[in-house]
Amino acid sequence: MPLLQPSFRGRLRLFFAVIVIVPIIAVGVVLFQLLGGTDNFRLDSGLTKAQVGARNAYAQDRRDAMAAMTPILRDVPLATAIDGKDNEEIQRRLNELARANRARAVLTVNGVDTFATPGTDEAIAAASAEFQDTSGKTLGRVTVSTTDADAYANDIARQLEVGVRVERDGGVLASTIPRATNTRIPNERGAEVEVGGTDYRTTAFTATEPNDSQVTVRLLGEVTPPDRSTTAIFIGVLIGFLALAFVFAVIVSRTLSSEVQRLLYAAQRLGRGDFSVQVPTEGNDEFAALGREFNKMAAELERRLEELRRERGRLQDAIRRVGESFARGLDRVGVLEIVVQTAVDGVGGDCGRATMRRRADAPMEEVATTGDPGLYHRVLHAAEAAVMDAGEAAEISLGGTSALAAPLSATEGGDRVLAIVSVARGDRNFSHAERELFSYLTSQAAVSVENVDLHETVQRQAVTDELTGLFNHRRFQEVMDAEVERARRYDQEMGLIMLDIDNFKRVNDTYGHMQGDEVLRAVARVLRKEAREIDEPARYGGEEMAVALPQTDLAGAFNFAERVRKRIEELELPLLDGDGVLKVTASFGAASLVSSPQSDKEGLVAAADAALYRAKRSGKNRTVKAE
Repeated sequence: MPLLQPSFRGRLRLFFAVIVIVPIIAVGVVLFQLLGGTDNFRLDSGLTKAQVGARNAYAQDRRDAMAAMTPILRDVPLATAIDGKDNEEIQRRLNELARANRARAVLTVNGVDTFATPGTDEAIAAASAEFQDTSGKTLGRVTVSTTDADAYANDIARQLEVGVRVERDGGVLASTIPRATNTRIPNERGAEVEVGGTDYRTTAFTATEPNDSQVTVRLLGEVTPPDRSTTAIFIGVLIGFLALAFVFAVIVSRTLSSEVQRLLYAAQRLGRGDFSVQVPTEGNDEFAALGREFNKMAAELERRLEELRRERGRLQDAIRRVGESFARGLDRVGVLEIVVQTAVDGVGGDCGRATMRRRADAPMEEVATTGDPGLYHRVLHAAEAAVMDAGEAAEISLGGTSALAAPLSATEGGDRVLAIVSVARGDRNFSHAERELFSYLTSQAAVSVENVDLHETVQRQAVTDELTGLFNHRRFQEVMDAEVERARRYDQEMGLIMLDIDNFKRVNDTYGHMQGDEVLRAVARVLRKEAREIDEPARYGGEEMAVALPQTDLAGAFNFAERVRKRIEELELPLLDGDGVLKVTASFGAASLVSSPQSDKEGLVAAADAALYRAKRSGKNRTVKAE
């Protein structure tokens, strides 16, 4: 018994199911995987914000330690006891000062005798300074901390809702997740680790203590499984789409079956042609009948059209592949060169060119050509002018020549023309199919050129502080490395000023952080206005800013700092509530490579920072040179 051949309608339904239902299932699987990836991205973003908060808290604890250390450094009885070598009185007075300032302290006298208050073993975020008597004689070194690892970890865990583990030189000091104490946690950012049957994603930062020990703070965010209700809804929607696809397949199969029947009747009328090459036919369904009728014309038609079909297919595939690659390129001129050449080849043009602006206020200039645009300059210029006027593609015919031109516009704010691509030829006008192909190529090129702009914007944002518009800390370090190296190589001066806005915390506490942000922006504007083109102003951190001054000695750095300080002192910032104005002052430290104890970047920064610290201690609103 011969096997039954499925009908055309049945095969059409099966084919439609394969090309529609299977891709829907595949897309569903991919989207389901993306759900988990989105959750991890949110968790990593939260950990990044938590890391910023933990760093700020650590820095604040260190500032608190510096504040608690000041009374100890100024304590005359302690200095007298040290000078008299009265160890018992030294210990008693150190304990008394530590209790009074709610701190833990370690005092080393002459690098030999060490006195410590209770709780110093777990202390972190410490500050350290030389202990001197009233005559300036160095008696020892004091190290002070106002917090320990356990208190810091619990505070961060409570405020930022993350797990915290504090380590010193590889040893665990404190952990808010008990089972994490003995768990090895990878150093890679975003790594996953299992603690007590629970998965966590981690991030960490390291701070150096005055004794050169390394304190590492690790933050752990719990990985939560996907929400079951969301998964159920997603599966339900997917099943719904599958059901709709099946219904649609049934409807389409019936419709196409009737269309094929009509095509069969038309093929029977065309079957009287002299086409001798036969095509195989199997079964008795509609396709087989259609095949028998078309056998009479297939050979001649294939002989005449096969070569054209192959060449056209190869051209279209190549053009579309090139078009899709435009969106991934980051070389603006290179992309325009490719699109001009491809457009000329695709539409059969004699020449083409691309024009663009190097800057927003610059005129359009030619950046890529193929052929000889000079022979068609008049019609190309007219087409490009029409594009600039209308903001859309245009075709111009002049004196037996034709030109096509199209703008490459941004997807957001589509009236912004990034560039113009134009092609021309002299024998005939462009067809509708050629215009469509040209439009497709230019639209893909627009995506690529916009990607270049976005890439450059991201690069710029990566080195800029968002609030003030100054360089960020990372860029400042890169600039300092380069400028110090240049100064050494060419035996030039190199200056640096560091400034700290006076009483900035009081501004935030009294008028709010938005008013504080206005103060930071205003001070940044003064820095940019007073700086030279070669100077590099940056936000060093918090309310502290810095300016690298190439080819500037200590006197020049001091004069620049004084000029900026006076401009800041003249500021009158309106209060956000409209009730009066706010006066602002700042303290400055000025240093140069020559004035710093070490003629390197670290020494220069340390010298400027020390000068700034002396300015703050001397009454603020002043500039102090490095010693």
